[in-house]
Amino acid sequence: MHIAINGWFAKQLTTGSGHYLEQLLRHLPAVMGEAGMPASAGGSGQAHKLSLLLPFPHRAYRLTAIHTTYPAVEVIGVRLPPLPGQLRKLCWEQIAVPLAARRLDADLLWVPYWAAPLWQPCPVIVTVHDIIHRILPAYHGGILQRLYTQLVSYTAQRAAAMITVSHAAGRDITATLAPADDRLHIVHNGLTTNPAYAADDVAAIRRKYQLPKRFFLYLGGFDRRKNVPTTLAAYKRYLDKGGDPAVQLVIAGELPTVDCTFSPDPRRIAAELMLTDHVHFCGYVEEEEKAALYALATAYIFPGLYEGFGLMVLEAMQAGTPVITSAR
Repeated sequence: MHIAINGWFAKQLTTGSGHYLEQLLRHLPAVMGEAGMPASAGGSGQAHKLSLLLPFPHRAYRLTAIHTTYPAVEVIGVRLPPLPGQLRKLCWEQIAVPLAARRLDADLLWVPYWAAPLWQPCPVIVTVHDIIHRILPAYHGGILQRLYTQLVSYTAQRAAAMITVSHAAGRDITATLAPADDRLHIVHNGLTTNPAYAADDVAAIRRKYQLPKRFFLYLGGFDRRKNVPTTLAAYKRYLDKGGDPAVQLVIAGELPTVDCTFSPDPRRIAAELMLTDHVHFCGYVEEEEKAALYALATAYIFPGLYEGFGLMVLEAMQAGTPVITSAR
């Protein structure tokens, strides 16, 4: 079997879809081999062939470097015209990917995020991590975003199968997209094994990010559903109620470039709450350093309003760090 894979989110590790794709590309060939379904880039003998379709040219990666990262996966650059922003992404999903799958004579096309093509030249499996854009009003967007959401909702319903990552997301998908029972499959996200850090390495990470001795940690994004303003307000209340000011709040993640209602800048909110001296901003954290950051924290705080899975909660628990989270 020849499986083509939409690789739009390849190497975009700051996104959930990018992290999901990264780990599957690293581990799927081995898992398929254990299941008696060996996979390889060449598809020789009885092996299943995996082809990763990538928009080309792309400034974020080199195709040769991607192939080195995933040696059991064939990497194919698909030329994409230099269109602006979201139009380029739409052209990729609806034209470039299905054309490439047909040209490769693929037996199956896997789209690892909510964007199955309207024209499906072969059976399509789509992973729908969540349906935030259908559930949360703040994510409905303008007319173009709503049209796009309607499009990918319809194309997901036409797919041969849907994968989602939790029973909670599955219930929302069933209620909203109404797939047939035998077409929706719950496949939980997995965790990579945390590396063992020597004391010197941990100390180096503490110095690199200028971490206090004790701290509450938030690590993640800053769009509205992440509810970071509530984290700051709760920490302010903790201090006002006599909490130990030596336990600071560390906020890690790539900060918003624009301060707006959809992604409020936590630095402004911290200043308004007079928390500037108690909140430390790390900025972007390297993927391989996250486990040490979790392990150093007194507790991990994650009060999200909606998550399809909430992988970072499990990552913190895997590091042995207590988690304070919402029940959503």
